[in-house]
Amino acid sequence: MALFFKINKHKLFILVCVSFSYLSFAQSDTSTFKAQFALGVNSPSNSGFVDGFEANGVNFPTINLGLQYMFKPLIGAKLDLGYNRFSSAENSVEFKTNYTRVNAQLVYNASNLLGLYNNIGVFAHAGPGISMIKPLGNYGDNKTTYLNAMAGLEFHYGVSDKLSLYLDTSYILGFGKEFNPINDGFGSFNGNLLTITVGASISLSGCKYCGQ
Repeated sequence: MALFFKINKHKLFILVCVSFSYLSFAQSDTSTFKAQFALGVNSPSNSGFVDGFEANGVNFPTINLGLQYMFKPLIGAKLDLGYNRFSSAENSVEFKTNYTRVNAQLVYNASNLLGLYNNIGVFAHAGPGISMIKPLGNYGDNKTTYLNAMAGLEFHYGVSDKLSLYLDTSYILGFGKEFNPINDGFGSFNGNLLTITVGASISLSGCKYCGQ
């Protein structure tokens, strides 16, 4: 009987260790890899246009597509693509401009720090990228490309194990040069951009709540 107890005690110890390792792995895999899609509006800084050109304060659409990978529960990275269109205000020369960007960003999960509920998450993201500007219509030749830096906050609500809805507010700082000659700036843009989007985050790995 004593030998039987010792053998089973040994097996129980191994089973507990294996179970603990499995649970630790499962928790570390929580929402590791996610795909994101968001739709919203944008507001370009009018200082980014040449004289006589002014954009609407609020423009539609802004479309963001991204892939996010969390290396650890608190730290991760994301690669995302953003498409924006803005057009002329009433008192401006008529124009439309496409603004496309690609950014590589670090992601910080501030949910636990803020003591939020399990299905609510807050993420900060920031990183460098490149902006590609393409005016439409008469100013189509005035394309320009320059570096940018982007930062923002995402507020997530977990709907299910695989899906969360989120609100993102981001600011894109442009490092474009002054237009030279000034004619090259007609319909183009070299300033900063504010975006506000609402989207969905879909987990591509096991998760409890995709917003966590």
